Amino acid sequence: MISKQLRTVFFASAAALAVTACGADDVASPGEGNLVVIPGGGGGTPTPTPGTPTPTPGTPAADCPEGTANVGTIETGGGSARNCQISGVIQGNLTIPKRDGTIYSLSGGVEVGIDGGAQGILTIEPGVVLFGSSGGDFLMVNRGSQLFAEGNASAPIIFTSRQNVEGTAGVDSIGQWGGIVLLGRAPISDCATGGASNPGGSRDDCEAIVEGPSNAVYGGTLPGDSSGRLSYVQVRYPGFEVSPGNELNGITLAGVGSGTFFQNIQVHNSSDDGVEWFGGRVNGKNLVMTGIDDDSVDSDSGYKGHNQFVLAVQRVGGGDHVMEADSNGDEDAEPRQDHKLANVTFVSSGGDHVILLRGGGDYAFYNSILTSQAGGACIDIDSATTIQTTGPDENGPPVFESVFMSCPTAFVDDGNITVAQIQTLFNAGRNNTANGTSTLVNVAAAYPFINGANENGVTPFAVSAINSFFEDVDYIGAVKDANDTRFQGWTCGLYANDCASAPTIS
Repeated sequence: MISKQLRTVFFASAAALAVTACGADDVASPGEGNLVVIPGGGGGTPTPTPGTPTPTPGTPAADCPEGTANVGTIETGGGSARNCQISGVIQGNLTIPKRDGTIYSLSGGVEVGIDGGAQGILTIEPGVVLFGSSGGDFLMVNRGSQLFAEGNASAPIIFTSRQNVEGTAGVDSIGQWGGIVLLGRAPISDCATGGASNPGGSRDDCEAIVEGPSNAVYGGTLPGDSSGRLSYVQVRYPGFEVSPGNELNGITLAGVGSGTFFQNIQVHNSSDDGVEWFGGRVNGKNLVMTGIDDDSVDSDSGYKGHNQFVLAVQRVGGGDHVMEADSNGDEDAEPRQDHKLANVTFVSSGGDHVILLRGGGDYAFYNSILTSQAGGACIDIDSATTIQTTGPDENGPPVFESVFMSCPTAFVDDGNITVAQIQTLFNAGRNNTANGTSTLVNVAAAYPFINGANENGVTPFAVSAINSFFEDVDYIGAVKDANDTRFQGWTCGLYANDCASAPTIS
């Protein structure tokens, strides 16, 4: 579990985290190469050098597009590709095009825009593959700037590690590069007080320093803020501990507003959390977390949002909770957390509890499946404020409707909220099963996730009545049956044991 203590982090320089380059015609270490700084009025769509022929499949392109640095070639397991490096601060518009024989690398902390300064827009075309070589390589979108990474079902955008590109990543590999950080201007609950923008900690002007990068600020007063659009994106082998208790997640959404589109996303084998929300208002749909070594789903700091069709299968023999919900230890923080999830399938493989709810937030689970393969309980609830209604910003205790559970222990008391109290909350909902037998189908290796007869025997709850973001479907869980193609084509590891395979470079 990552630390929730608010503090300024002095991020190690990219040079200190650099890996040794393997030669002039190989990938560069973090910090090497040219700084990509595109003037505020410039940029535009990069184009190949005129007259450059299309490379033969499996051979590298002759050059790199505008705004990237040619740092040689890299062997991809299926041939060679031109390594076009992205570094520094992106201002103005930069497009990363899909080109034959071309792969892209992140060198150090690549930032889009400057907080409070020049804005940046980074657009990534479908089918592009980008990689990092170490924990010092990550992508961060600052407040006021945007990322447009929109793949499609047949050509997802893949962020991954150098080892995965070279074909040396294994099924147990984790934490081989940094991750993606989106910073927005939506409300949060954990303020950094004493600063010029928030001298008294007013909840009307709440900002904080995000975990991971150095001095990066998130939060604000714009609930509808947009950090761009992410769709059909894979993030493989991310996560990195910058300092004890201070890590980069697979994807960090900090103060991200509801104007952001966040759907069809997979995080695989992160050494820290899969997706973590720090406040904000962004909704998410079709979210997949596989092989996560901490929490697959983590929400904190006054996050208010809706997630539907969420499939999370924890790391076998590892991982923490499939979902953890918190509020940085301040159980009276406002805005109070309000996280609603529908059509969830959570599979614990490491022995910890499936969900941990605490911190005085409001949580709801509709049409959901919670199961443990390794001995943990399904539900743990901490803190009296989590199950009470005590203020105007609160909806009340956790809600469970049409939830099917199959764990060795349904509920656990670890010294605060009793089993009887949790059971009372669970039984207050309709069509709930506390001690069922899992009939989830195992398709590839260690990932059982497709409903069987017992799961499909549960009457679903009409979630559209809760919020228009939710879709009404005739089943519970994330995947109805073998004919349900929601996650097919754009994910790895679910339908074939293929995440460790090098991504295909045309």
